[in-house]
Amino acid sequence: MKTWRNFSQLVTMENAWKKDGRNLDPADLSIIKNGSIVFDDEKIHWVGPDCDFPTEYREVKAEYFRKKVLIPEMVDCHTHVVFGGDRAQEYSMRLNGADYEQIAIAGGGILNSMNGTNDKSKDELFNESVEKIKRIHSYGVGTVEVKSGYGLNFDKEHEISHVIHDLKKHFEGRVQIKNTFMAAHAVPAEYKSSSEFMEEVVIPLLERLAPKKIIDAVDIFHERNYFDEKDTELIFEKAKEFNIPVKSHADEFADNKGAILATKYGALSTDHLLMTGDDGIKALAESNTVATLLPGTGFFLGKPQANARKFLDAGCKVAIGSDYNPGSCHCDNVLLIASIAAPQYKMNISELWASITLNAAHALNMKDQGAITPGLKPRFTIFDVPTIDHVTYHWGRNLLFDEVPCDYLSSGR
Repeated sequence: MKTWRNFSQLVTMENAWKKDGRNLDPADLSIIKNGSIVFDDEKIHWVGPDCDFPTEYREVKAEYFRKKVLIPEMVDCHTHVVFGGDRAQEYSMRLNGADYEQIAIAGGGILNSMNGTNDKSKDELFNESVEKIKRIHSYGVGTVEVKSGYGLNFDKEHEISHVIHDLKKHFEGRVQIKNTFMAAHAVPAEYKSSSEFMEEVVIPLLERLAPKKIIDAVDIFHERNYFDEKDTELIFEKAKEFNIPVKSHADEFADNKGAILATKYGALSTDHLLMTGDDGIKALAESNTVATLLPGTGFFLGKPQANARKFLDAGCKVAIGSDYNPGSCHCDNVLLIASIAAPQYKMNISELWASITLNAAHALNMKDQGAITPGLKPRFTIFDVPTIDHVTYHWGRNLLFDEVPCDYLSSGR
């Protein structure tokens, strides 16, 4: 049993949790001043003001956290960490006025990352990914979803899924890694169509990997010129055979009703959603599928942002992910991205924090965390500040408190 006492603020998000992360008001942060907590390896036992600290726990050795803030663990629910090479030159080309087609002609785009990834050995990809996740963890993020999808051939995608599994084992006890299968990320030039690539690579590989029980979710880029509705339904049905949850990238370039299809299949989340129409928003609001917005991609590409307020006001569960990847958002700091996006999204403070804690956890099928309340999993982040307001106010500053040698803390170690 552990007791942590005298936090200046304990941001429990209990009300946000009770409201299932929807229709949140600022008060739904549920802040306890001078708060304390009791927990063990499995769950939280007690939370409250220190003046009400239970007698039965007073004999347990306590650690004290004056002028510190405890929140539910931050979660990055959308990353593409495993890749080789970089596309820095493309970013400069884009700033200098080049469009997607010009960049592709110059050898850029996702196929550039495919080549860079295939040039790396399994050990190189693993070691580079370890360093990336360490850096993400150093911001206070304790759970990271990692998608495959930059190998784009059977053998390399098979290897990448195992790299992610190895990352999960490597970080056990420090960072929770979720392994998302996304071989359906783009169609290599040697295939005549997306359906051919699905039939020859994606579905056979999923059938190979699924029995190994290393895949946490299946994702697909359901988008014009990538994978269509038929492709998406095919992989969703195959995932259902293996009882693997599904997710999708959808409605980024056009409203192709991807959000509606995702809710039809009970997807954990559907992500991007820049062009989702009112019918898609309504479907999300009436479902348990999380609407994951990726503002960093819009910032990086200079594209319009999703109309977050429409999703929020409709009653959708809204999360924010970094979309950390080599081409369209080479930023790995989801807290920074969410802090910058919140004013444009017109988010209140509870909506902001829920998007990278509670709702982000639900987007990864983790319903046992995301709030600090008895019975939930003890996953926390501690900031070295007197109030939670300071964290999102200081854009880009790392205010994590990392002096507690504890597996439950996103300490950046």
